[in-house]
Amino acid sequence: MGYYIGVPSNHGKAELIRQLHGGEIIAAAPRWEDIPEGKALVVVVDNGIFEAAGYAYDEQEYRAFTSPSDYRPRTYVLLDRDKAETLSGRARS
Repeated sequence: MGYYIGVPSNHGKAELIRQLHGGEIIAAAPRWEDIPEGKALVVVVDNGIFEAAGYAYDEQEYRAFTSPSDYRPRTYVLLDRDKAETLSGRARS
């Protein structure tokens, strides 16, 4: 896993992505194929002392961030894909 979106806090990242960047917090991870065109899935993983806002930019990353064997709490945010690309620093392939 490699592309993350930074915000000015170690906690509450999903809410900050919503407020600062127009993200939409959703109740659960959508299936990969159900992510709307032009949108990106950001998975905020609670690591205890900090949260990480990972950009699930392809299906492999999506599977890693949504693995059922990973029991850390997660919050899911839909974000404009172009904005996710810019904020994470990932160039589209």
